[in-house]
Order: sequence, then structure tokens, then C-alpha cells
Amino acid sequence: MPQPLNLLKETPSQTAGPYVHIGLTPNFCDITGVYPEDLGTVMVGEATKGERITVTGRIFDGTGTPLRDGLIEIWQADASGRYPGPTDPRGGADPHFTGWGRCPADGETGVYRFETIKPGRVPWPDGRMQAPHISFWIVARGINLGLNTRLYFPEESAANAEDPLLKRLEHQARVPTLVGKREGQTITFDIHLQGPQETIFFDI
Repeated sequence: MPQPLNLLKETPSQTAGPYVHIGLTPNFCDITGVYPEDLGTVMVGEATKGERITVTGRIFDGTGTPLRDGLIEIWQADASGRYPGPTDPRGGADPHFTGWGRCPADGETGVYRFETIKPGRVPWPDGRMQAPHISFWIVARGINLGLNTRLYFPEESAANAEDPLLKRLEHQARVPTLVGKREGQTITFDIHLQGPQETIFFDI
């Protein structure tokens, strides 16, 4: 006799919609009094060690139109290649650096902007060293699951060439979609969701 399976049905997934900004960046949405400032707005302080950089860019859809309702979070190591918090067994991370930031795209231009520092190299599980990079997480209206990608630095060509993750990519011709463009202290990293310049995204 078969056993009945009285299981609840899966709740249908929903797109992020406008509520992601209300919940994550209320001050940006003119909802004040929740936090003095939106979480993730400030990553560095006067005592933070390392080279100060600005990371900026836009998110483009398949037609080349900038997304104006995107939201980006970044996660990175400090200047010595250590992650803040207890997750890095090496310890000794810069206590004046958060290692994490959150920024909504500008509602008119779609531009995002982070004031941060250039990260150091961090070890791969087998001991090889990864090139300096910043991890990105992107959500927006129409994106059911957050997209994960990385920003690498154009001046680190030797480190990029030996980076364990980049070396695993099947289509090496697409590696440049993960490399920003540098002008002075500004790194521009445009993210393309579809099309011939589609950015590489990682299933993590």
C-alpha cells in the first residue's frame, strides 16, 4: 500500500521587484529612521591600509540598456589578502576595513560606485595564489537569483594569467569580461547580462 506524501507545495519564486531597495537600502528610497546610513555604504576609514580606489560601472541588459534598479554587493580581502571576520583562518585582517559593501544603481544613470581599497592576493584551497579580485553579487527586477561574478585588475596581467579560477574557464576568450578598465585610481567594471559582451557569472 503506497504511503501518502502530505508535503507542502513549493512556494513559487518571485523576482526581486522594487522591494529589494526598500528592505536593503531604505535611506536610498527616502525611508529614513531605520538606519543612520544604509548598511554597506562605507567600507573604508581614515585608518584603513592599502591603495584607495573607486570601483564604478553600470549593469546592461541584452539590448545594451543600463539597468537603473540594480543593486550590487561586493566582498573582498583587505590589502594584505585577508578577509575581515572569523572566516579567514590566517587572522590579522585590517580592523579598519569592512571587506563588504552594498550600493544601489543610480535611478537615472544606472551607475554604481564603491569607495574601497585594492585587495591583496588570497590563497586557493590547494595553496596556489589567486589574483587580486573583488566578488560581485547582483540583483535587479527580473533576476530571480542573485548573479555572482568577479572583478579582476588590468595591471595584474601576470597574476591573472596564473589565477586558478580564471585558468579553469573553458572559453578563455571571455576572460576579459572579468577585467576592469583602469584610469588613475578609478576602476570601471561594466556588467553585461546578455549579448556578445556577456559577463561571466559563477554558479556558487
